[in-house]
Order: sequence, then C-alpha cells, then structure tokens
Amino acid sequence: MNIVLGRLILLACLLACEAPPALAQTYPNRTVTIVVTSAAGALTDALTRAVAQRLSQMWGQSIIVENRGGAGHNLAAAAVKAAAADGYTLLSSETGFATSQPHLHSKSKSAYDPETDFIPVAGYAGIPIGVLVNPSLPVKSMAEFIAVAKQKPLTYGTAGLGTAPHTAALLLESMAGIKMTAVHYRGAAPALNDLIAGHINMITMGPSVALPAVKDGKINILGFGSEKRVAQYPDVPTVAETVPGYEAAVSFGLFALKTTPRDILIKINTDIQNVIHDPEFHKRFLESLVVQPIPGSLDAFAEYLRKDSAKWAQVINAANLKID
Repeated sequence: MNIVLGRLILLACLLACEAPPALAQTYPNRTVTIVVTSAAGALTDALTRAVAQRLSQMWGQSIIVENRGGAGHNLAAAAVKAAAADGYTLLSSETGFATSQPHLHSKSKSAYDPETDFIPVAGYAGIPIGVLVNPSLPVKSMAEFIAVAKQKPLTYGTAGLGTAPHTAALLLESMAGIKMTAVHYRGAAPALNDLIAGHINMITMGPSVALPAVKDGKINILGFGSEKRVAQYPDVPTVAETVPGYEAAVSFGLFALKTTPRDILIKINTDIQNVIHDPEFHKRFLESLVVQPIPGSLDAFAEYLRKDSAKWAQVINAANLKID
C-alpha cells in the first residue's frame, strides 16, 4: 500500500513539473484580446496592430485589438485588471504606464498598481520624441521656440496627464526655463490633429505618425529628443544641441497581469521578439516609423523600465504633479 501511494505521489509531482510547459504548448487556443491605452491612429495603436497581425498568423488564432484611450492609461489598465490572468487579455501601452504613472497617483487611491498588478512582457520599440509645432508659430529652431515661449504664452498638447508627451514637455520646460500651458487629450492622435488645425502651438511626441504632416508642410519639426541625430533625418538637430542634456524618448510594449503563468509570458515574449527582429517587419514598420527595438527578454525589458522610471520620477516630483 505504501509502495502504491509513493508511486502516486511521484506521478503527481512529475505531472506538476510538466504542467507549466504544457500551458505554453497549448497557448493560445482561442481568441486573444489586446487592450490599447491610446486612441486609434496613435503610434501605440499602429505598432500594436502590426505586431498583433504577425502574432495572429504565427499562432493561428484571432487577436482583437481594442482601443481604450484616455485617463492616462487608466481606462485600458482597469479593463485588463478585471480580466482573468491567463494571457488572453493583455495590455499594450506607451511604457509611461509603468515608468511615470506610478509616480502620479497615491497607491491608496488608485484602482490598480502597475508594479503589483501588472508585469512587463515584451517591448516593441522606442523612438526619440520630436518637438512639433504649428507653422503659424514664427519659429524655425529650438532656440527661436524657447525665445518665443519666454515672451508669450504657448500651449502644448498631451495624450493625458503624465503621459510621455506631457512629461517630455515638463522636462523641456524645466531645462529650458520656460512655462507653457498643457492641453490634455484622450491620446496623441487627437492632440496631433489639433496641432495641425492650429488649436495648440506644440506637442512633444514620438513623431512617426506625424511625419506625413511634416512632409506636407502642415507642421514643422524643430528637434529630436535623442542623444544623436536620427539617421533618417540628419538635417533635424537634437534638442540637446540647444538645451544641453535634454533627452526624451517614447517606448512601447506589452504588459500582462502579474499572476499570469510565467511560461505563457516567456512564449509571448519570445514570439514578439521574433516578430520585431524579422528583417521584413523591421524594414516595413520600424524603419519607416523611425523607431528602434528596445531590450527584449523579460528581465532586460523590466530593467529598462526600472531605469526609465527613476528618471521620470525626478521630473514628476520636481513639477509637483499629482493625480488623485
């Protein structure tokens, strides 16, 4: 009897050890939903849909991309938090969701905690912000823009409180010694539309979706927030050439609920890295959108976010910015 019982216990242990890989082997076996924190048409949305299309082909399953922009990522995050932690409902966001938003809210008053409720799964790409202005503003350089901003009130658009377009502008204000008025939108796309229409003066954002408007002369780009000039636009200076030390980028990635089985997270991460580093995908999407891959593995992506979080915590605290 003891021998039989011992064998049953051993068999149970073996099955338990084999269970996690089995999850990854069968995932996904039904439709996956990716909830996006931006409005349709924004770079977060464009990258998500491009990646989702490839994953759908790879997995042989449908992927629904659902836009829930607004409230500084809160609407989308709340929707994902309410779902099961099984990898079938994921969050796609500008990474400020994990690097700036946590510093804006008192944990006791927030409906979710990006650190304890969610886990980074995979990074898509990153892009230096572009300082974009409406042509009605009589400036052709960052130096001229700063001079005008010191003389008269200017407005800038954001994708919501504490989002990358907001924090990047706050950093510019503090380093350039200027003060502007923020106008908050439910995503970068509607803010860009209002910039083109002349309702606001400026926006700092990942410029990929704005490049056609730049080419058509509807808006002007004064500089990039990169350390070095962007290879595709060698004639556009960096902001740091006028404001030494200024550097701001927007990155994008996928998040899941914290308790999602790790083997499923590893599978999603591996498959997304395969998509991002595919030469044809890289040329068609990343190069054309002026974006570059960011650290790929689960641990490397998490470390990348930790460093970015420390930087933006200083900016947010200096601006005394809180959302409660």
